[in-house]
Amino acid sequence: MQILENGQKAFLLLADGTVFEGLSVGAQGTSVGEVVFTTNMTGYQETLTDPSYYGQIVTQTFPLVGNYGVNSFDGESAKSYVKGYIVREWCEAPSNFRCEHDLDWFLKEQGIVGIYGIDTRALTRKIREHGVMNGMITTGDVYADFNGKLELLGAYTIQNAVRSVSIPDAKKYACDNPQFEVALMDYGYKRNIRRSLLERGCNVTVLPCTATAEEILAGGYDGVMLSNGPGDPSEDREIIANLRGIAGLGLPVFGICLGHQLMALSQGAKTAKLKYGHRGGNQPVVDLETGRTYVTSQNHGYEVLGDTLPEEAGHVSHINANDKSCEGVAYAGGNIFTVQFHPEACSGPQDTGFLFDRFVELMKSKKEAN
Repeated sequence: MQILENGQKAFLLLADGTVFEGLSVGAQGTSVGEVVFTTNMTGYQETLTDPSYYGQIVTQTFPLVGNYGVNSFDGESAKSYVKGYIVREWCEAPSNFRCEHDLDWFLKEQGIVGIYGIDTRALTRKIREHGVMNGMITTGDVYADFNGKLELLGAYTIQNAVRSVSIPDAKKYACDNPQFEVALMDYGYKRNIRRSLLERGCNVTVLPCTATAEEILAGGYDGVMLSNGPGDPSEDREIIANLRGIAGLGLPVFGICLGHQLMALSQGAKTAKLKYGHRGGNQPVVDLETGRTYVTSQNHGYEVLGDTLPEEAGHVSHINANDKSCEGVAYAGGNIFTVQFHPEACSGPQDTGFLFDRFVELMKSKKEAN
């Protein structure tokens, strides 16, 4: 690992006044965001390009990041939405046959201010004990106007998250020998959701987050996919209202992550912020119908409060084995189901990829019934 004295210094300042001193990686400057951590051991490029991290400074708990570089194929979106990046050590000489650039190049290209060489275990422990908090990464003098910086951190909030990451206009993606037409609601979707549908014979039309039931009906779609995305779901009132209408169309609907939360809100449930969220590829989820436990990939800071879901709307289908939070809902009528985790996850695990097959089967049954 590099010696601190040999590089450009960088600082991480937390809202409680804690300062971590390390080295700069990526862009120079100052960036403010909500500091979170992910336990993923691989898939850092997917993490950096996941729109669900909009407005957040991401800490990797795994001690070495960047050893296989970055490439032009593994991004989950066209750009990065993170506000900063924190690692213990980054690999300056990645080795992989798919490698095109190193991590430092990617961060500079995306304008992301990063820091390395700090005690990420101590930082993670602090977040686990006190909850997520705002922070600042700077390559400047962290102690200049220190109180002013703390005021800035105290005032920071993530706003207009979904609208900031959603596409402005519809875009269609075609597969070979299509069997179904799917509307993918873009709340900040990951490309692998689209790939998972295309691989199963679905033409996919990605729609803006504000698409209405009338637009879905006019499009002649066989099913609706609700994507992941960033921010506090309860703030997306227009989207929630639109989902009430979409749920009433009788079409098969499959929701993931934020889509799961938004659908629950549209049906009368409530959501709440988790202390430090679930972010990583090792979250155990129990299917309450079968009793089977799956290891899942997750990235969210809010949960659906399962006991607030009206009985007539549906029932909790999955729970987190660690904290018993709601991880899935099966809705009355059998056409709508949602999960908090990511069955399409790259770099994995992909134990729950069969949920896309379940969605396809629902569309097939609906077609045959008509």
